[in-house]
Amino acid sequence: MEDLKLPFLLTREQASKFLGVDPKSFDKYIRSSDKLKRFMVGKHERYTIKELENFILEQSINWE
Repeated sequence: MEDLKLPFLLTREQASKFLGVDPKSFDKYIRSSDKLKRFMVGKHERYTIKELENFILEQSINWE
């Protein structure tokens, strides 16, 4: 995987790239959830890699 060299607070576009999903899919399936913790900079949402990873792990389906 390429070294993304992302900042601590990610924009919507950076967060979707980190997760490997289209920004529209990020909006629909991830960003719309109130379970995803975010940080507000004025009126702009920012995300940390740690919270994105936590969200994905917590929302994962157990197929057992």
